[in-house]
Amino acid sequence: MLLHSNLAMISTEDITQFDGAISLLRDCVGSKAGERVLIVREPDNYGYYDEKTPRIAADAGRHLGLKIYETVSDSLITDTDGRTKLVDTLTGFDHIVFFSRVGDQLRFSSDVDIPSSTICYTLDSDALNSNFSKACHHGMTEVKNAIDVAFESASEIRVTCPRGTDYAGHPNWTVAAKSDVYLKRFPLLVPRPVPASGFTGKVALSHFLTGTGSRQYEPYTLDLPVDVIACLDNNKITHFEGDAAAVKQVENHYRTVSELFNIDPWYVDSWHPGIHPGCQFGSKAKDDIVRWSGTAFGNPRVLHFHTCGEFSPGEICWHVLDPTIELDGVAVWENGTLMPKRIKAAREILERHTNLAVLFDNPTRNIGL
Repeated sequence: MLLHSNLAMISTEDITQFDGAISLLRDCVGSKAGERVLIVREPDNYGYYDEKTPRIAADAGRHLGLKIYETVSDSLITDTDGRTKLVDTLTGFDHIVFFSRVGDQLRFSSDVDIPSSTICYTLDSDALNSNFSKACHHGMTEVKNAIDVAFESASEIRVTCPRGTDYAGHPNWTVAAKSDVYLKRFPLLVPRPVPASGFTGKVALSHFLTGTGSRQYEPYTLDLPVDVIACLDNNKITHFEGDAAAVKQVENHYRTVSELFNIDPWYVDSWHPGIHPGCQFGSKAKDDIVRWSGTAFGNPRVLHFHTCGEFSPGEICWHVLDPTIELDGVAVWENGTLMPKRIKAAREILERHTNLAVLFDNPTRNIGL
């Protein structure tokens, strides 16, 4: 059931609380006064998003003169009928804003006919009112685009990390057209996925494996008591190296998930690093791995891979910590710190967006690990 909320009066004193939400609705969503905006949120007791965040966004929308509608959805689409019913509820609006994981399940779906839609990765009101959300969205978009071009222009890309990752090659961009998301992200967290085709090497898997948000299954995560090394050749995992018991555990997890969905367990689709210097996870990752995996990937300290299944984003995600990413020998990421000024186009962008430049010069390193 949709609830239509009438315009509410907000004091000038309160407006500053809504800076992040206004950036979401005005700068990212692109909504204008008089437009119909549907905010989709999860039930209050689900514990993934807090209860305040979608309501703050709704109030900010009323302040902007938007016609705000609100609805509650489950966090999971379990079948085709459920997807059809969800899509049917999203018609008749100018924009959809998801404070719900169902948005993640639609993000790679080019065949879904819904209005302009945005997935929010601000899971609580603190995140919505922090530099994570307040950072200039237009500037972040320009930086993201510059990073995309830098990746696409590089003759060789090499990824290393302190735990033993050494992975290099030249991506086959002809297979990447289907890999980017069809819904907007707020805040901007990652560049366009880099296809695994064209790369070989070793990737260090540490802490845990997680699902990708595409579908839910059990067990959705796998703890790694010790690091395991994945050996890759183009789009294939050839084998795993490391402690025999840990390797067996990883292999069994891959077989379990692949049998659930009848997919290729050893396929690696793509990868991308975080790009947002204000992205953080204030709690311990091990206390809520699912929530961690849904947000912390936007921090430059994390690079994640889409694996298990010949599609984006696959079903099993790897998290490489503190990567160094060299584009033709230039370390644009260095030990988990993004150095956008090492890309000429991004440097020129940050000269115009000085507040954003300050944020990149002082990034948060807190990701709960």
